[in-house]
Amino acid sequence: MEFSESAVKNSLVFAINGERFEVSDIHPSTTLLEFLRLRTPFKGAKLSCGEGGCGACVVLLSKYNPVLDEVDDFTVSSCLTLLCSVNGCSITTTEGLGNSKNGFHPIHERFSGFHASQCGFCTPGMCMSLFSALVNAEKTLRPEPPTGFSKLKVSEAERAIAGNLCRCTGYRPIADACKSFAADVDMEDLGFNSFWRQGDGKEVKIRSLPLYNHNDTICTFPEFLKTENRSTLLLDSRRYSWHNPVSLEELQSLMGFVEDENGTQVKVVVGNTGMGYYKEIESYRKYIDLRSIPELSMIRRDDKGINIGATVTISKAIEALREYSKGGFYPGGMVYKKIADHMEKIASGFIRNSASIGGNLVMAQRKNFPSDLATVLLAVGSTVNIMNGPKSEELTLEEFLRRPELDSKIILLSVEVPAWDQITGISSETEKKLLFETYRAAPRPLGNALPYLNAALMAEVFHCKSSNEIIISSCRFAFGAFGTKHPIRAAKVEEFLTGKLLSVRVLYEAIKLVRGIVVPDDGTSSPAYRANPESVDGYSTLRVKDSETKRISSQLDHCKIPTLLSPAKQVVELNRQYHPVGEPIAKSGAALQASGEAVYVDDIPSPTNCLHGAFIYSTKPFARVKGIKFKPKSLPDGVSSLISFKDIPGENIGSKTIFGTEPLFADDFTQCAGQYIAFVVADTQKHADMAANLAVVDYDVGNLEPPILSVEEAVRRSSFFEVPSYVSPKKVGDFSKGMAEADHKILSAEINIGSQYYFYMETQTALAIPDEDNCIVVYSSIQCPEYAHVTISRCLGIPEHNVRVITRRVGGGFGGKSIRAMPVATACALAAYKLRCPVRIYMNRKTDMIIAGGRHPMKITYSVGFKSDGKITALHLDILINAGITADISPLVPKNMLGALKKYDWGALSFDIKVCKTNHSTKSVMRATGEVQATFISEAVIEHVASTLSMEVDSVRSKNLHTYNSLNFFYECAGEPVDYTLPSIWDKLAISSSFKQRTEMIKQFNMCNKWKKRGISRVPIVHEVFLRPTPGKVSILSDGSVAVEVGGIELGQGLWTKVKQMVAFALSSIRCDGMDDFLKKVRVIQSDTLSLIQGGFTAGSTTSESSCEAVRLCCNVLVERLTPIKERLQEQMGSVEWSTLILQAQGQAVNLSASSYYAPDFSSMKYLNYGAAVSEVEVNLLTGETAILQSDIIYDCGQSLNPAVDLGQIEGAFVQGIGFFMFEEYTTNSEGLVVAEGTWTYKIPTIDTIPKQLNVEVLSSGHHRNHILSSKASGEPPLLLAVSVHCATRAAIREARQQLLSWTGQCKSDSTFQLEIPATMPVVKNLCGLENVETYLHTLLS
Repeated sequence: MEFSESAVKNSLVFAINGERFEVSDIHPSTTLLEFLRLRTPFKGAKLSCGEGGCGACVVLLSKYNPVLDEVDDFTVSSCLTLLCSVNGCSITTTEGLGNSKNGFHPIHERFSGFHASQCGFCTPGMCMSLFSALVNAEKTLRPEPPTGFSKLKVSEAERAIAGNLCRCTGYRPIADACKSFAADVDMEDLGFNSFWRQGDGKEVKIRSLPLYNHNDTICTFPEFLKTENRSTLLLDSRRYSWHNPVSLEELQSLMGFVEDENGTQVKVVVGNTGMGYYKEIESYRKYIDLRSIPELSMIRRDDKGINIGATVTISKAIEALREYSKGGFYPGGMVYKKIADHMEKIASGFIRNSASIGGNLVMAQRKNFPSDLATVLLAVGSTVNIMNGPKSEELTLEEFLRRPELDSKIILLSVEVPAWDQITGISSETEKKLLFETYRAAPRPLGNALPYLNAALMAEVFHCKSSNEIIISSCRFAFGAFGTKHPIRAAKVEEFLTGKLLSVRVLYEAIKLVRGIVVPDDGTSSPAYRANPESVDGYSTLRVKDSETKRISSQLDHCKIPTLLSPAKQVVELNRQYHPVGEPIAKSGAALQASGEAVYVDDIPSPTNCLHGAFIYSTKPFARVKGIKFKPKSLPDGVSSLISFKDIPGENIGSKTIFGTEPLFADDFTQCAGQYIAFVVADTQKHADMAANLAVVDYDVGNLEPPILSVEEAVRRSSFFEVPSYVSPKKVGDFSKGMAEADHKILSAEINIGSQYYFYMETQTALAIPDEDNCIVVYSSIQCPEYAHVTISRCLGIPEHNVRVITRRVGGGFGGKSIRAMPVATACALAAYKLRCPVRIYMNRKTDMIIAGGRHPMKITYSVGFKSDGKITALHLDILINAGITADISPLVPKNMLGALKKYDWGALSFDIKVCKTNHSTKSVMRATGEVQATFISEAVIEHVASTLSMEVDSVRSKNLHTYNSLNFFYECAGEPVDYTLPSIWDKLAISSSFKQRTEMIKQFNMCNKWKKRGISRVPIVHEVFLRPTPGKVSILSDGSVAVEVGGIELGQGLWTKVKQMVAFALSSIRCDGMDDFLKKVRVIQSDTLSLIQGGFTAGSTTSESSCEAVRLCCNVLVERLTPIKERLQEQMGSVEWSTLILQAQGQAVNLSASSYYAPDFSSMKYLNYGAAVSEVEVNLLTGETAILQSDIIYDCGQSLNPAVDLGQIEGAFVQGIGFFMFEEYTTNSEGLVVAEGTWTYKIPTIDTIPKQLNVEVLSSGHHRNHILSSKASGEPPLLLAVSVHCATRAAIREARQQLLSWTGQCKSDSTFQLEIPATMPVVKNLCGLENVETYLHTLLS
């Protein structure tokens, strides 16, 4: 095919943050994110999931419409957006809003001041989502907002970040930062922040906020771009090309041309968002972008309906449908509005902004994508127009979906949604009514999650006045996403209902018919749930005469978008005794994180000749590795080396703990699925990842024992890790005596607990650079650089002084960047050492999930004895811990578990805990290691006892709370009686949360509501923490500024912030002038293992306070050295300036650097933390959805070193715990290989699934003489409180089961059942009953 020169442009032209870029040497598969991070200085957009599911890479894309002379601004996921598709566009990243040099944007400042950034990795994407909402709100015709605010509404501000994930904060402070810009915000509703103090009035609060002037708009589309010519684009035609046809004729010609070139791989693109779901390993040679063809990008409306071009984005289609639905409630408008409402739950805003209507339907047709769109459009009788060569063809959507998989040359042109008011002749004057509803059962209410099941129904009904009956004239039912190839019409149900008088009997028979139609294919997950029509019950739409069925109708409207967050309380008592320690200052570096200036490992520019690595891992649990080959045709250019255990010059070691080592690579045998086999090195990360995906490992399992893939098999084969005596927990009391005293016994009850993945936003990453004299420098995102340092030294066979490991900050860790980060750093170091060039890795999310290991799964069998009043006298536990293939820290887990298990007075506690060695991936430390499982076990036992006695669970909990004497009996570190604050917290929480009153209200609610049930639960925690030795170093420079080094790593937990406060406090004791704003003089610098040794682990919640004490010791030494000089100067001068003192000290050769190594003594080495939480949930009996209505927490922080930081830790940990208990399924296949591979299948909490109201009190419990400035830890213990949500869910399910029993005429109690972890929608629905509606209707009929 030939192109005229005027139609060809050999380069892309676009703008980034107002700067012009012209690019010609780019492969069409290059994403915008790749370009931003590799070819520009703008690294604010982050790679986290690589599939459009997290929002870390969100940027603003702006397009100019010359006809309307308008700029369209919208967010996109830059990890999916192809660079060629932004030709002629402008991109704004968070760096384009502001920075530390020229001034931060108010968004950056408010994120910092509202404490909305912890690890900070997600923050730039959050900022851009909010900025887009602000930009588009200003385009509306709303009234001028008050000074300092925007035209944004609170509801829009919350939803602006609905698709963005955060693993640290718990979302509440992020929502507050966003809402602070909204014109309709109530300032009293905004939470704890650093802008104003408690008691300040509204005007003071408004003045305190960083000023936002909605008229000072940032230019998102520079003038120079408006004149750029955007015609057919051809990139490097010899190897690959990108085409922008501008007409159907040109497209036909291109498709024909492609057909003539045998073997040419072609990709037709619009938004490329399908790549997020269907990962493509191979590259294409030709790309054809359809967006410039007018016929495909138009939306037209006529008497027949609305015709939507195939390249119209989902967001634009929503806008058009909403626009066409205005002007009165006529049937067609109602249909359009409800389609738009449903479409708003597809993916997230930044995906809908680029995902096309046609692409979604083609994925459903070709690849069986579980499309919401296809189901809804099928129900309304939509038609499609396709182009096959020179011919076009119109089909019903049903015909389109049923056809064999479309040929790649067939192009979907448009879809038409019919005008149902024209088809039916229904109007407001007619007796006929058109009913239309859509439904989806999905893990997240606001979208960003595929549905378990979706449905839509449309019915024409006629109200017969003479009989006062409802007659169904006609109807259409569609069901989809339930585990079949395509959405289906329920033809038998439609036929059965047509012409029928609607009644309970008819409804009952129709549901039975649906059950025979909605049948998932084999292998579908949660098949019973997906096959259940109740999960998307649409029959409530039909208004019938029967009053009971009308009540069903009013209560089944579960498709409405719920309000997100209610005003919450944060109660914080400030302690200014040790100023500035105790002040709620903003987290150090938060504004830098927001503006994209904070440097993470993958942000470090690649050195010259840098290569990139990717791991090849085993997919077999136990097998002989015979060799590795690559699929030759698809192997990308640039692959340079394959490194395995044979290339290791020293030991085959990838990580070490006090319990042993783990090999870096499998040798001749792989021991588990997910074990590293080799490290492939290439010129880019993309090529390295592609090569790893194309690797074919030759396995042999001949003459090998079968792998151990369960704890039961481990017991049978005596496969255990030894638990050394020094970490082995001790039994408490006499179990036999306790059982003899019991009135009742429960014997051999079982619990199973699954795993959890860390889901840090920054995946595993490292950069290794060879240095002179056989040395190597490694930049690692790790929680324990010291251990990586030793591991690298042993692996390379070089002295430790030849190794240097540097860590500045970590983009989320939660334990997953401890031991599991060591092999990543070591492999990079090995490759760099062998190849004598820099090597780096940024692990893709799928690989990260497969190798991470995560939390320890367990099987528990317990026997418990108890009195008739609920007092427990003895508990015995048999616990089997699945540790995986290597020890890691697993031998510590029993000790950790006992610390949390002993929170109740069990009378006597005995146990047999086995740490099982299995052929699963190694399980590792994760926030509240062992303790969160132990907390669940404790509550499961309490719940079981209460249900056996038919007692209120809360009274059984209260009965078994420790007295101070029993606490002393169970714990060695109970402290003084005044330290035991749990009883007062327990009582205080009952009052502050109105626990008793709400319990009674819930009883009334449950009596009055058939299809929703509520539950409430109050739980305590006792958490044992340990302080570890920690180094510190404080150096005062010549200008009086201070550089600080600590062993602890900044993970987002605010360690640097607390350390800065402690340094400022400790040095201020010298009492010089010029120290008023001393915090600004203090900088904490990155961890360097050759500069500060013995750094240890940053884990266990106590590293912040240990680091603070280490620097306080340093400062005390410095103050001691400086005091004589200060006293002499004071005698001479009167007052002494800090800067003068330091100059004098330098002149007198005083050592202004001090190091320390804080080693806690026995009395302060460990202590107990206390807290309690009340949670209330509402369970939808039909869908199994659990909404967390409210959670109230009181947590004892001692005298907090920084209440803002501790509050963030409490909320973030609690929400992460909710993920473990309610949402996160970390599943494997039968061979132990992780199958939950990303954001599509692994669901952490989002802003629409956290408690609607989260009230937190940070209790300042007074002086604790053995603690560091009387402070207490906050990082892990609050996570355990999330069990209150699980227990409340169990309470609601118990009510549902009792109701179901009453409908079947049974009066016996059904309160004893096990609620799995996580309590997902299918789990909850299964326990509530899969046939609730049928059972109820049958009751009415009988």
